[in-house]
Formats: sequence, C-alpha cells, structure tokens
Amino acid sequence: MSRVWNFSAGPSCLPEDVLKECAAEMMEYGTTGQSVMEMSHRSKAYEPIIQDAEAMVRKLMKVPENYKILFVQGGGSTQFAMVAQNLGIKNKKAAYIETGVWAKKAAAEAKKLGVAVDVIASSKDKNYSYIPKVEKIEGDYDYAYICFNNTIMGTHYEYIPETGNIPLVADISSCVLSEELDVSKFGLLFAGAQKNLAPAGVTLVIIREDLICEPEACLPGTPTMLCYKTHADNDSMYNTPPCYTIYVLGKVLHWIEKNGGASGINKLNVAKADLLYNYLDNNEGNFYHATAEKGSRSLMNVPFLTKYSTAETAAASKKDEADRTDAEKAALAKEKEINDKFVKEAAAAGLVNLKGHRLVGGMRASIYNAMTLDGVKALVEFMKKFAANN
Repeated sequence: MSRVWNFSAGPSCLPEDVLKECAAEMMEYGTTGQSVMEMSHRSKAYEPIIQDAEAMVRKLMKVPENYKILFVQGGGSTQFAMVAQNLGIKNKKAAYIETGVWAKKAAAEAKKLGVAVDVIASSKDKNYSYIPKVEKIEGDYDYAYICFNNTIMGTHYEYIPETGNIPLVADISSCVLSEELDVSKFGLLFAGAQKNLAPAGVTLVIIREDLICEPEACLPGTPTMLCYKTHADNDSMYNTPPCYTIYVLGKVLHWIEKNGGASGINKLNVAKADLLYNYLDNNEGNFYHATAEKGSRSLMNVPFLTKYSTAETAAASKKDEADRTDAEKAALAKEKEINDKFVKEAAAAGLVNLKGHRLVGGMRASIYNAMTLDGVKALVEFMKKFAANN
C-alpha cells in the first residue's frame, strides 16, 4: 500500500526522510548494538542525542543564551498548570487572551490553582474565528498568556503583544518552527512535539532563566516534577525522559535545517496555505468557504465548510432536537451527509484525517511542515471534483 496524505491535526505526519532514517536505525543505532528505544538515558550513547536536539533547537530558533531549553513530559496541556505554578507566584494574577479551546483551558487551570485570571480579550463572539487586537498589555500581572496558533479554529497571531516587563507566555504547539519567531519577545514558549517536531510524548519548553524559581517559591503543593528548576538543573533528565521521541525530534530538526531552517520552511508553508486558501476564497459557486477570518488565518490548520453549512444550520445545531423545525432537521441531515461523504471519499482517494473538529464542523486540513506541496495540490484537486459532483 502506498502512503496516504495525512492531514491529521496531531499526531501529524512526519518527514518521510526522517521516518526512513529511523527505520534504518531501529535495530541498531550507530555501532551500539542496540536501538535507541533500549538505551539508558544515562548512557554515553544517549547523551549526544539529547545534547544535539537541544543545540539544534537553540540554533534553529536562535534562542538567546539566557534561556533554558527543556524537554518535559505530559503534553502541552500539562504546561497549563506548570506555567501558573511557576510564574503566577508574586501577585498571583495573570492576563489571558481567549482565542479558543486551548487558551480557555489554560485559563481555567490557572484559576483552579488560585491564580486570579483576567481575560483581557476574547474572540468568543464569533466562535473564535479571529485574533483580537491587543497591542499592549499593562497591569500588575505575573505573566500574560496567549495561544499563538489555534489548532481547532485555524487562527494565528500576526503580531506579538507588547507586554513591557510582564513575561509573555505562548503556546506554540501547532506552529513551532513553521516560521521565524523572536524568542526574546517571550518569557516562556512551549510546544507539544506531536504537531511539527516528533511523535507524541515530549514537550519543548523554552524559558528565560530569571523566571525559573526555586521549588519552594512555586505555588504551594507544586510537585517536584512540575517545577521548571527540577528539569533545568538536571538537563531534562531528572527522571527518564521520552528518549526515542527526543531522538526523532533531533532528526526532524536536522531535516528542517536541510530545508532552509525556519525561514525556508516558512516559504513552503506560505505556498501551501496560499494554494488552499486561494481555492477556498475563489472556488466556483462558493461550494466551500474557510471559517477563519482573513488577517488571522493559520498556515498550519485550515478548517473549512461547504455550502450546506450555513448560519441557519449553525443556529439549528444549538437547539434541542425537539425544538427544531422539519426544515432545520432536513438541513442538518444534509449537512452531515455531505461532510461524511467528503471525508469518506477523500480517504478512499488517499487523503485522510480531514474530519473537522466538532466545535467548528465541516473539514480541517492540517498542513504542517512535513506536508508537501504535492499533498495540498492533491487535496485541492479532490475538492474540485467533489464540488462538481455535489
């Protein structure tokens, strides 16, 4: 069977060159006589692997020397708590910009831990289809928090809020190394690796050294494993790290470097996104439309609907079944039929994982770094044929 075009939001497709390298080294890494999966993280064979991964992150993201690079476990969602426990410690107050599910969940976790959360802006009024403009954040906040790219809603910040002395925290899970980013503008960045960097299992954290507090200064009750200092003082090996995932991550970083680094990858990502958005915005008969507003669109995650998804079906979907009219029921049934048909026929054509998230509906194409331009071209050609027949 030939490989499919995988548009999954995560875990995402990985570069084929990397998969082939990993396959070739599965039984034996170098001359060690063992797989990386079997290595002790304390061994002389493994140390260069994690050290190289850290060095490549610093090189590709141009991370200043006064920042620590950490590889931690627990996925991006664990960072919702760690950020609050380690940074929300002086005034126990933080500012959040709510642009979707993940920012909302992060704020809820901070509240649960006793941090007073101010939601200073939100795009909830339009189902998070845009990024609110907050050019400057002021106040006695311990930190300000944003989700830089919203996987579900398909939105992305086109600017970095000015925060002065307030540390800016950003979740960059679904856009890490898809573009150049000035790390010095942030106090802390984190990214679950399963979008653009590696299989699931490791989270990249980049934190300014002055924000790493002593364990006793964290919020009361913070476990040892949830203190950034624990990981910073032990080179991300306080306990056994996700060794194989970090090994794959290192290979992906070298693949990014071979493809022009963040700048080179970004050019490819822009070309892919332009192709898809141009079709969505200009397709014959307006059969499809993108859900994210222009000026806030993600290069990585592209949700879209068909003409059978309307303001009327959106309103009807929020009603109880008993309160829907016969016409609304019929419209919702047709919408579901078309969406299911699209996903099924796309999969048969080798285009998989295109089902949209329940909060948006329709379809979603995640076109991360490893997705090729040919993959996006194949998707657009399928979309044209589907529209002509439906």
